[in-house]
Amino acid sequence: MRFNSLRFLPLLLLTLLLAGPPARAQTDTTVYTLTLRQEPVNKAGKTVAAMTVNGGIPGPTIRFKEGDYAVIYVKNEMDVETSVHWHGLLLPNFYDGVPYLNTPPIKPGQTQKYEFALRQSGTYWYHSHTMLQEQSGVYGSIVIEPRQERLTYDKDLVLVLSDWTNQKPQNVLRFLKRGTEWYNIRKGTATPLNRVVARGAFGAQLNFWKQRMEGFDIADIYYDAFLVNGQPVQQYPEFRPGERVRLRIINGSASTQFWLTFGGPQDPLLVAADGQDVVPVARNKTFIAVAETYDFLVTVPADGQLELRAMAQDGSGTTSAFIGTGPVLAAAVLPRPDKIGLMQQMAQMKMRMGAPALKFRPNHVDAQQMKETWGMKMDMQGKEGKMGGMKMGDHKMGADKPMADMDKSGGGQKMDGMRKNDQPSKLKSDMADAKKMAGMNMPADTTHAGHQMPMKGIKTGADNPMAGMDMAGQKQAGGMSGMDMGGMDMFVEYNYDYLRAPQKSAYADTVPVREILLNLTGNMQRYIWSMNGVPLSSADKIPIRSNQLTRITYNNLTMMHHPMHLHGHFFRVVNKNGEYSPLKHTVNVPPMQQVTIEVLGTEPGDWFLHCHILYHMMGGMARIASYDTPRDPRLKGAPLSELLRETNQYYTWGRLDAASHMSSLNLMSSNLRNQFNLSVEYGWNRNWETEATYERYLYDYLRVFGGVNVESSRRRAAPAPNEQGPGKMTSETATTAVAGLRFLTPYLFSLDARIDNKLRPRLSLGREIMIFPRLAAFGYYEFQADFGWVNELENNHSFTKEVVWSTGLEYMLSRNFSLMGSYDNRFGGGGGLSVRF
Repeated sequence: MRFNSLRFLPLLLLTLLLAGPPARAQTDTTVYTLTLRQEPVNKAGKTVAAMTVNGGIPGPTIRFKEGDYAVIYVKNEMDVETSVHWHGLLLPNFYDGVPYLNTPPIKPGQTQKYEFALRQSGTYWYHSHTMLQEQSGVYGSIVIEPRQERLTYDKDLVLVLSDWTNQKPQNVLRFLKRGTEWYNIRKGTATPLNRVVARGAFGAQLNFWKQRMEGFDIADIYYDAFLVNGQPVQQYPEFRPGERVRLRIINGSASTQFWLTFGGPQDPLLVAADGQDVVPVARNKTFIAVAETYDFLVTVPADGQLELRAMAQDGSGTTSAFIGTGPVLAAAVLPRPDKIGLMQQMAQMKMRMGAPALKFRPNHVDAQQMKETWGMKMDMQGKEGKMGGMKMGDHKMGADKPMADMDKSGGGQKMDGMRKNDQPSKLKSDMADAKKMAGMNMPADTTHAGHQMPMKGIKTGADNPMAGMDMAGQKQAGGMSGMDMGGMDMFVEYNYDYLRAPQKSAYADTVPVREILLNLTGNMQRYIWSMNGVPLSSADKIPIRSNQLTRITYNNLTMMHHPMHLHGHFFRVVNKNGEYSPLKHTVNVPPMQQVTIEVLGTEPGDWFLHCHILYHMMGGMARIASYDTPRDPRLKGAPLSELLRETNQYYTWGRLDAASHMSSLNLMSSNLRNQFNLSVEYGWNRNWETEATYERYLYDYLRVFGGVNVESSRRRAAPAPNEQGPGKMTSETATTAVAGLRFLTPYLFSLDARIDNKLRPRLSLGREIMIFPRLAAFGYYEFQADFGWVNELENNHSFTKEVVWSTGLEYMLSRNFSLMGSYDNRFGGGGGLSVRF
């Protein structure tokens, strides 16, 4: 019998009508395509080659909803391989985006698909994890809206902070590794000897030199511009007076940490850190480290436009965003850090600096012994004055004022530190949001990065999470307790005590704990960075176990801040809030301080842990945190050795000195442990010397070497008995094999001790000192002895000696050129031009 479907059509329509609309899928899929290209870009007055995402720098903001399913296609239209890491997102290990570790690199012409469920909400970002591409422009923002909004605001605005150099990033790192002061000179942050002496800090300078340090370091690189959303200044007039705006601030810089300050009649309300809710806190001056994100609530003023100002940590530049219209309500202008003052303070605190970035025996690491040997030696809790309670004027350090300390003397409530012209209505609104968050009945796992994130063993309960809420505003801004940036705050008050989780974040006592100590170590002369004196290429993996608590203590033995990022996890940053310590994905570790984090093992795979200052990571300050799970078969053909090689590449540089009395050429090629050198000297008296050597670094300051030296000299022979006048000029060329050691001594003298195949010892010593801005003095002394132990012409043991010395001045014109004048006892005196390449 033939089936007639038309007879059943009315019945089908009636069934659909009674059933109502079709059920919506439980999760929605949001799809994006990001296309990476190499394009010319002008960000700071010069068109240079860069990398763009969908044609822009930064790339577009990609937005999702918590619980959605994300599908992102990354299309590589460049002629080099690339990658994208989704910073702060909880996702399957294979899609994390670290090439050769957990995700294959995206080859030229390829498109890679990333897909994962969104288990969290908040403000995050994405960036390349291939070499130095992040500095070239491969970064952008991510916003994940919560299922249920917990704050009241009208609009949000994403602000991506970044730094920009017109140089090729590879050349920047190469320049850092050759060890010059030009970037500090260019920024105006150098501390030459004349300024040190004028400040009465020569004793502190000697202390630094004794410990093989030139001076106090804050930031390494000169940047041509600092940017917010891709421009030095941004205007947002579309925001109207009275609107409450959620500012989602992302530090997408390669290496710049910023101080944030806000204009307007009152301090903004900080409501989230690294995408995670915190107990709201009124806060103006705030330190945002590389890779961190902070969300603030602000109200657009009725009488002008609010300025958000971000100043580079070393004071070398700023970028600003203006929100609203009308007269500018300027943000506070912060002073530059006092590097000479900081150097004096470090000397007074008896800090032992110079912990090795390259240990002699990298396979024998005693982290605890390193911690006890290096770092701060002063008794910070002694009778001299407990640092946590040091008073500066009327402000007590380390004691944030809780809400219970609010002035309730009547009339309009006034919080300690609020400005006189704060708007009471706005204050009540902010406080209402704070109390709303405090009373939210959020499950414990919400505190840990998303409603869907399973967290075994976590303690639950609220127990008045508003206790300890810091509403001290400007007086406590930045955790600085009113201290000037150039003061002791560099070592004491850079902390996260102002961040408090809205729910308990502590883990149950029954969870097993493993303790790990990571000393953060570095060498500025060679620009090598490491942990426990071991760079990534020589390091073992850090073991992480499922359902085990890994408690990591970062102990910073350097003078620089290190924002440490662990991929694929959120961790507790243990602070004064105890069980309410905040959750983050990146934690800044201040100079000569330590920070402890706690990681619960819930995300199997191999994950990257590293300093997020890009050049520190590429210098070796990184590790692999491993659950010891099998390697994904999709990584076949992507060997892990390629990732390790990225941080142990050879960098090559050279210098040519062309002067009226002599010329010299020096070439160097070096990775972490190995170095090849070629030097040529030619005097206009036609004497010349060339030497080629190979060096092996045993540790930071000591290397052994071997090579060949060729020396040619012209001498006038004595006249023969029957000759009249001076004798004839003769040339002598000697080729010898040499071996020895080179050592950077305390007080920064370069020592070369060697012996050649004729058993002639030679000792040389050299030093360079910057005495004025751009002007350095240098000196070199060499002593060679010949005991006649190897003499093919005479059978005696005569003793001769030869002394070579030179001294001079060099004036730096630019990064690559200098004027120089010198005197050499072999070639005489003269001057000329130096070229660095």
